[in-house]
Amino acid sequence: MVREKLTQQDSLTDRELNDFIAGALLDLPVDDKKVLVIIPDSTRTAPLPLFYELLHTNLGERVKKLNYLIALGTHQPMPEEAIDRLLGRTKGTVPRYDVFNHKWDDPGQLKDIGIITKDEIEKFSGGLFGEDVVVRINKLIYEYDHLLLLAPTFPHEVVGFSGGNKYFFPGISGPEVLNFFHWLGAVITNKEIIGTKYTPVRAVIDKAASMIDIPRTCFSMVVKGHGVKGIFAGTPEDAYSAAADLSAREHIRYVEKPFKAVLSRAPEMYEDVWTAGKCMYKLEPVVDDGGKLIIYAPHITEVSYTHGKVLDEIGYHIRDYFLKQMAKFGHIPRGVLAHSTHVKGGGTFDDGREQPRVDVILATGIPEARCKKINLGYMDPDSINIEDWKNREDEGILYVEKAGEILYRLKNEDSSR
Repeated sequence: MVREKLTQQDSLTDRELNDFIAGALLDLPVDDKKVLVIIPDSTRTAPLPLFYELLHTNLGERVKKLNYLIALGTHQPMPEEAIDRLLGRTKGTVPRYDVFNHKWDDPGQLKDIGIITKDEIEKFSGGLFGEDVVVRINKLIYEYDHLLLLAPTFPHEVVGFSGGNKYFFPGISGPEVLNFFHWLGAVITNKEIIGTKYTPVRAVIDKAASMIDIPRTCFSMVVKGHGVKGIFAGTPEDAYSAAADLSAREHIRYVEKPFKAVLSRAPEMYEDVWTAGKCMYKLEPVVDDGGKLIIYAPHITEVSYTHGKVLDEIGYHIRDYFLKQMAKFGHIPRGVLAHSTHVKGGGTFDDGREQPRVDVILATGIPEARCKKINLGYMDPDSINIEDWKNREDEGILYVEKAGEILYRLKNEDSSR
């Protein structure tokens, strides 16, 4: 059963959200129990300060312990001051509950909980892959009696839609599942997966999450602007399903025809190309063959704070560039290969010649020489006048102010996915 609250307005009021949270938590057997809340980092839009306060109000006196774990995946750990901003703790009106960063590459922080077998992987992937995948997760969760997932749902390039069990895998997982399912999504391709509710990658994630033997409840929200359009509480699977349906209505924009040029402006919450790549993922479906997409982000000066050296080595390439040369790239984590192909987009690789479908250009603080080294185009961000790009859709030119969360699709594509 899913408990839900939606509004016909742009967003629910704080009072409506408090009443919903209070009602949903009232039914949970968490009195005198230890509760861990798993939340996204600052690369996801969500009113976490409000929920931090609401959970304190409704759980602070009921539970034995209330702490937080940031589902970073492979993102960089957040320093204390950034966590304070994320949760609105600078106001000092709520106790400073402990907040932990997940570290995906620290074996001492991880626990083996099972294996997804080769036969299962073959079934989930439609025969694309056949291998055992070790499932490891942050062992901190086993110090708690109940897990709460609190996170937004948006169209997602690897899974279809974010939310639900994705905040376990890859949110607080080890590298094995993380690398495997990112590459599975990349092989299927962003255009096929993004905005699709159930995908082979989602099946892998749900299977991995089924191995967690701790009670868990998911609060999946659908954000509109800076408010919450709808919120759903239930199992991670059921809450995700309902939120994905609403996200499909709120976060997908349909256009009549593709654009020859797109200026995709990255918000400040994306601090490197690794995260700002979403400005390509969400717009790739509406860039015309041979068109160009510019990621405009003067504030970005790094390719990836986690994987920059590896990306300097391999660069950005289409999927088949790697698939047809896997022996050459076997030492590279498949999650990094996946990111590379997602940013570069579709295309062909025949007779040693790579032909991307879209020309991806960085207008960032990354120097031209490095852009060339990683096989992406370069444009001086100071040469771009934003006003010149606005309101030119009829000319085949699109400007997106806050790119990375809204998916753009062509109207003639199948929208029933």
